[in-house]
Amino acid sequence: MLVKFQSPAHANILMFGDVAITLLRLMGNSGKIPGALMPEDIPEALDNLKAAVAANPERPLNPKDVSRDREQPSITLAHRALPLIGLLETALARDAHVIWE
Repeated sequence: MLVKFQSPAHANILMFGDVAITLLRLMGNSGKIPGALMPEDIPEALDNLKAAVAANPERPLNPKDVSRDREQPSITLAHRALPLIGLLETALARDAHVIWE
């Protein structure tokens, strides 16, 4: 499954479902898909995600299918979260909502 994050303030972002759910939970969200953040909810979600990344930036965050393949290099939490952080920062600056489906 792929999850698409959208905001009128930013280009769409596609992520593997399990990676997106992990990032949503780190933001303080339930992880349910579909979902949305209103502009007033973005600062807290962004702070939560940045704090989680700062606490453990090197944590591997691979899709479940890739994690089984020992020859594939791990992608860190910091790298996986970077596009979503950018989307949230842009949405915050432009007072826009964020949805995912």
